[in-house]
Amino acid sequence: MRTVGVEEELLLVDRQSGEPRALSSAVLARAAKEAAEDVGAAPVAAPGSGSAPAPEDERFEKELHGQQIEFATQPHADMASLAADIVRWRTEAAQHAGDLGATVAALATSPLPASPSVNVGSRYQWMEEEFGLTTQEQLTCGCHVHVAVESDEEGVAVVDRIRPWLAVLVALSSNSPFWQGQDSQYSSYRSRVWGRWPMAGPTEIFGSAARYEEQVGAMVASGVLRDPGMVYFDARLSHRYPTVEIRVADVCLEATTTVLVAALARALVETAAREWRAGTPPLGHGVSLLRLAAWRAARSGLDDTLLDPLTMRPAASARVVDALLDHVTDALADAGDLALVREHMAGLLERGTGARVQRELLDRTGSLGAVVAECARRTLA
Repeated sequence: MRTVGVEEELLLVDRQSGEPRALSSAVLARAAKEAAEDVGAAPVAAPGSGSAPAPEDERFEKELHGQQIEFATQPHADMASLAADIVRWRTEAAQHAGDLGATVAALATSPLPASPSVNVGSRYQWMEEEFGLTTQEQLTCGCHVHVAVESDEEGVAVVDRIRPWLAVLVALSSNSPFWQGQDSQYSSYRSRVWGRWPMAGPTEIFGSAARYEEQVGAMVASGVLRDPGMVYFDARLSHRYPTVEIRVADVCLEATTTVLVAALARALVETAAREWRAGTPPLGHGVSLLRLAAWRAARSGLDDTLLDPLTMRPAASARVVDALLDHVTDALADAGDLALVREHMAGLLERGTGARVQRELLDRTGSLGAVVAECARRTLA
């Protein structure tokens, strides 16, 4: 069974006001100190890879801005274990932040106005100089899912075949309706901000690992990218681990939604790999249509129409979600995830996406600070 791991970016916010706070370096220092003191701590492996473990003090990582922090789970074959890992690292991140008068919130953008500060480091400084305001604007928190693949050839075949379905994951995970204190009118405004990077978004059909590597090499050779790690495709071969990395989701408010997205991602990868082995070609939708599907998902979430991945025509969101489940049912059943996905999907549809929850909280309280406070509580629920 394929292993799956998750990277989540969390917003660091003031415990009283809910405003973002640039505390990542201090939080990381506290996490490293605690790990050093915990002599018996078990090592953590790279997400989704099944590769050699990384040091325990590397479970948290610095991100582009000081107001956010990232953690990576171990690779798991079992979704219950993955869920426990996510809850564990969310809780530990909140504890480290709590020592500094802050907490963490699984919010893909800050509801309150923010003045992002780029973290110290040659890579981040290069990005700030090269991309200007785009770098400053990227205080966004995503969820990346790593699913193990057997080879680069299989991985590229998967990337080619999952392209039309990724917009549905955007809709399911949508958790960023507010931007700089205003309602963006989007469910996933994070994905619109992220799309400002020139190297981000959907991809053409590559057809082979050689063609994929050729394209990545050409992008780096252009000088616009510093290195292959800056290839921000919606789904890519990880440059560090033997995985396909699916990068489209907002960080999810509820840990159960993260698990839902991870289970669906694994099922998409397995379904695509089976199609490749059976000689089924990928759907030939062009990048322009894929961009429209991603825009529609970001705008609508689950509250309006989406584009059907098979036809690229408008359809009710419930119908599109059903189409995704039909597409991956066999893979979900074989992994033992079908009942879990149905349960978590029913819960998500009942309570609404993170974007809907945030808007309902604002309607009820009239305060974006109260929205942040409640979302911080739900992050750890």
